[in-house]
Amino acid sequence: MSAALRVVTPGLHTTVQDRGRFGFQAFGVPVSGALDSESLEIANRLAGNSGDLAALEILHLGPTLEVAADSLRVAVAGGSAEIELLGDRPTTLGSWRSALLRRGEAFRVHRLGASVCCYLAVEGGFALKPVLGSASTYVRGGLGGFGGRALAAGDVLPLAREIAAERTELSLPAPLELGGERPIRIVLGPQQDHFSEAAIRTLLTAEFTISKNADRMGLRLEGPRLEHRGGWDIVSDGIATGAIQVPGSGQAILLLADHQTTGGYPKIATVISADLPVVGRRRPGDRIRFAAVEVAQAERVRREARAALDAAIASMAPPRPAGGIDLQRLAEANLISGVVFDRD
Repeated sequence: MSAALRVVTPGLHTTVQDRGRFGFQAFGVPVSGALDSESLEIANRLAGNSGDLAALEILHLGPTLEVAADSLRVAVAGGSAEIELLGDRPTTLGSWRSALLRRGEAFRVHRLGASVCCYLAVEGGFALKPVLGSASTYVRGGLGGFGGRALAAGDVLPLAREIAAERTELSLPAPLELGGERPIRIVLGPQQDHFSEAAIRTLLTAEFTISKNADRMGLRLEGPRLEHRGGWDIVSDGIATGAIQVPGSGQAILLLADHQTTGGYPKIATVISADLPVVGRRRPGDRIRFAAVEVAQAERVRREARAALDAAIASMAPPRPAGGIDLQRLAEANLISGVVFDRD
């Protein structure tokens, strides 16, 4: 029997995503890929994979899945999402960790918390044929992933491994900082000259709200109108992930992984690459503010973000025993700076 993961309930929008499909935007094919590339990499590392292997991206509401393999190691990362084993006595295994499951066991991913997305990786990955070099799902184009669509009840996802490796499970001692409160850093342009000085000031000082019209293509932002200078129609040109375009309404649209490859609205600014995972975690109703940086600073921040992610990966360790005390970590911690004596 081939190893697989059966979909009992699919969640709200669960797709297969890796880092994306690069090199085809000139032909009208978006990059797609994970909204939160950092959590994708953490999930894969916890599962024992390379960081860029395809995993399940789970939006808003998690799926219920059943193991159809002798054994399977799964790992979840993102927000406060947890793995819960189902059955007569449901058991929560926790978040930001891996777990070994057996044939017939059913589990669900839930409690995403402050992030709109989380990632479920399986050891060895899924046995899915890449499309244009990537397993990422682009639903609007019906490309990649599992049939080019979001998962549905009854789907059977083929696994690359029949039996999980024998090793200790891993967890992330401290969850990634989601960055929910900090301003999103941007580089102005490429068409900031199409906007009034007042519009630039508004972009950098006002607070915007992510509307309910938000998906993997982009986030529509509700807030003060951003005034154009001399019209809002331009000759269509290329769009990068993170571009903030402003149509005639003056209401900004922040473009994400499944964005169109070209567009005819001027782009007032572009989110720096280090903050794209932060934006990808934001939910409808969340507030968002922007801060301008120069390209050199954006490059430095990118290097710092990579170093912080590498440090997080290096910190992975066996999970703390449920209901117990991790004596090794306790011994390594400097809890007090002095000694307390009992005089009795």
